[in-house]
Amino acid sequence: MEINNEIIDKLADLAKLDFTETEKVALQKDMTQIISFFEKMNEVNTDNVEPLIFMNSHENVLRNDEPKHEITHQEALLNAPDKDSDYFRVPKFLDK
Repeated sequence: MEINNEIIDKLADLAKLDFTETEKVALQKDMTQIISFFEKMNEVNTDNVEPLIFMNSHENVLRNDEPKHEITHQEALLNAPDKDSDYFRVPKFLDK
């Protein structure tokens, strides 16, 4: 596949980007290298290779979800820039 200015312009338009001519030349060179790498991958014989589904043999190794109190209510409010007894105060951002 040949990467030309028309393809670069189309991709730039889709991505809402604007490139200088120097940047277009660099992009064309980089994209040509990427495409040639993928074409090289097509040469690898994968006839007897099963598709990879998981990267390792472990499935969903998760910790138990147990509630615990890391800090107290008062400790949480210590760093609050503005507070009102037991609550954080924030600026109003909704108009009624």
